[in-house]
Amino acid sequence: MEGGRVPTDGPRVWLAVPTFNEAGNVERIVRAALAELERCAPGDHRVLIVDDASPDGTGAVADALAAELPAVEVLHRPAKQGLGRAYLAGFERALEGGAELVVVMDADYSHDPAHLPQLLDAAASSDLVLGSRYVEGGAILEWPPLRRALSRTGSRYARAILGVGVRDLTGGFRVIRRQVLETVELATLRSQGYVFNIELTFRALRAGFRVVELPIVFRDRTVGESKISLPIAVEALWLVPSLRFPALRRSWPARTVPLADPAATLEAGPPGAEMAAAPAAHGAPELPGALLDQ
Repeated sequence: MEGGRVPTDGPRVWLAVPTFNEAGNVERIVRAALAELERCAPGDHRVLIVDDASPDGTGAVADALAAELPAVEVLHRPAKQGLGRAYLAGFERALEGGAELVVVMDADYSHDPAHLPQLLDAAASSDLVLGSRYVEGGAILEWPPLRRALSRTGSRYARAILGVGVRDLTGGFRVIRRQVLETVELATLRSQGYVFNIELTFRALRAGFRVVELPIVFRDRTVGESKISLPIAVEALWLVPSLRFPALRRSWPARTVPLADPAATLEAGPPGAEMAAAPAAHGAPELPGALLDQ
């Protein structure tokens, strides 16, 4: 991708939904999202399901939806390679398809499609719009106290290390302008899991893009199992400081790979973690004063 590239003809708004073992959720979330998109971007949207060879038949459900609904497309990947790689593959396909705005959301209905109109409306004056659980009006429902505390603590940890004022750095419900994706060097984003969202947001802030948070109500999944794992937590502890302090990455060099390369594998990391480093930067970033914690 190159900055300033003229997009091809195609829908302006693309919604990417990564899936792995979401056969019980994917049809419901796609139909609900399409209904909202038809209201706020009529005839100018596409839903892209990015499935990592789910063994529960999610891919077949997705194919049936695509056969029925012209606005649905499925990108099949050969194996589970992490949420970060699924995001990258979705971004690449959306940009190739002419997207000006790329929306990402979870497939398990923890992100309510009813929030799509307000997020897309905010994108008219912002570059990256985050659906936030931690700004006024945002909420998390049906999470046990321990998981709620871990999530909030992790967000505070990332904010403190990176020196930014974004309240919900790990949230996966967001709208991203094409210019952001073309600027942040997607092929060099190395984090997996939910740290990918931290890295992308931090790079957008560092590049001077306008980032805003809008409140959303986040609900725990009712079907299927959470994808949170110990390696993802370990990745967060190591990678977040390295985003701001490049010297921490020197023992773990990054390697650029094609965005949707199905043969790409993760480089070895600390014991128990599947992760890789972000690319080296020229010193610690200087962020606009308005983005720093008050």
